[in-house]
Amino acid sequence: MAVHTGSANNTNSSGVNNVGPNSSANRKEIYKYVAPWTVYSMNWSVRPDKRFRLAIGSFIEEYNNKVQIVALDEASSDFYPKSTFDHPYPTTKIMWIPDAKGIYPDLLATSGDYLRVWRYNDSGETRLECLLNNNKNSDFCAPLTSFDWNEVDQNLIGTSSIDTTCTIWGLETGQALGRVNLVSGHVKTQLIAHDKEVYDIAFSRAGGGRDMFASVGADGSVRMFDLRHLEHSTIIYEDPGHHPLLRLAWNKQDPNYLATFAMDASEVIILDVRVACTPVARLNNHRACVNGIAWAPHSSCHICTAGDDHQALIWDISQMPRAIEDPLLAYNAEGEINQIQWASTQPDWIAICYNNFLEILRV
Repeated sequence: MAVHTGSANNTNSSGVNNVGPNSSANRKEIYKYVAPWTVYSMNWSVRPDKRFRLAIGSFIEEYNNKVQIVALDEASSDFYPKSTFDHPYPTTKIMWIPDAKGIYPDLLATSGDYLRVWRYNDSGETRLECLLNNNKNSDFCAPLTSFDWNEVDQNLIGTSSIDTTCTIWGLETGQALGRVNLVSGHVKTQLIAHDKEVYDIAFSRAGGGRDMFASVGADGSVRMFDLRHLEHSTIIYEDPGHHPLLRLAWNKQDPNYLATFAMDASEVIILDVRVACTPVARLNNHRACVNGIAWAPHSSCHICTAGDDHQALIWDISQMPRAIEDPLLAYNAEGEINQIQWASTQPDWIAICYNNFLEILRV
């Protein structure tokens, strides 16, 4: 990562090992892919045999968006597209099945007008397995703002919608013979989660990692739910000005902590679920609105934030509740960063998107 905040030896202070595509001394720190359109969504594959594979989604205003699967050729150091397929609206989120052991089919989910689950094979073919629509009695479709795929039980996907609801879907990924579509889904439960639009949903790793999830929305609140007791929810934070909260992300190592940010805000708020309604830290070095947050997969005290000021910042929050003054590392991109993802199986790589570029950065 081309980082400049303080001393030069900051580059490795997050405790990660520099092992990347090239083991030679002159290995690159940044790999770039130029997409044929503005990149709107992005996600790393977690399969151990697909180390440098990502899916990206377009932002095209017409009804002809695309999803592309790209991979890094480690010999040539170039990214190349392996598959491109149509997606009517921009993908509000895109996510590979969180299946690090390769037990399940190679599946990819996308949200937009509906939740779609796709199957990818190594020949470059991507096939729609199922389209999940919860509006059976209406022609109206309430767009999905986001979703999360449960890491512990890969048969669960939770979606958030502008119609104030969250829906938990059950997937069947059986390999039954004679069926054209091997993946199907059904609604396990749907709940009114907020008073206004719900903008994001994320499963927590607390209590075994299956049943707890949180959501944020236009009413400015963060709410926690338990699939075993859905008659209750807990408001763990409310924005003082009732500004919409756009995204939330759970700490990958310590489920007591989560991060969120408000619409048009330049700061990221860190919350401790044990201390309701009071942020334990505020990360406010961005000079324009924040667009993305990603916790380190391997460390409970590192988080990356990115925004319209072209910056991706990595923070060390180990000093909480003392104020976090400055980021540990900073990277300046050539455009407004709209998406950031920290590779869960390769903690020394972060991916960012801006304009029509995808970059992966070694940290």
